[in-house]
Amino acid sequence: METPVHPLSALFAQLGLPNDAASIDTFVACHAPLAGHIPLAAAPFWNPSQAAFLREEIAEDADWAEVVDTLNARLRQGAWDS
Repeated sequence: METPVHPLSALFAQLGLPNDAASIDTFVACHAPLAGHIPLAAAPFWNPSQAAFLREEIAEDADWAEVVDTLNARLRQGAWDS
C-alpha cells in the first residue's frame, strides 16, 4: 500500500491559507528565509492550531510529513544562520 502524497496546495488548504500557486509563492517570499535554529512549527507566522498540526505531522511521520518537509525546505532557502 502506497502512502498518500499531498501536494503543497493541499497543505496550504489544510492550514487554512490561500492555496493557489501565486499565494504559496507570496507566502514563501514573505516568510523566507526562516533561520535554521527555528523549528518550522515554532515560526512566528503560524497560529497555534497551524503550529500544532505541523508539529504533530512531523512527530508522527504522518502522510503530510513529506509535504511539510517540502515547505520547510522552501522557507529555509537562503537562510545562512543554522
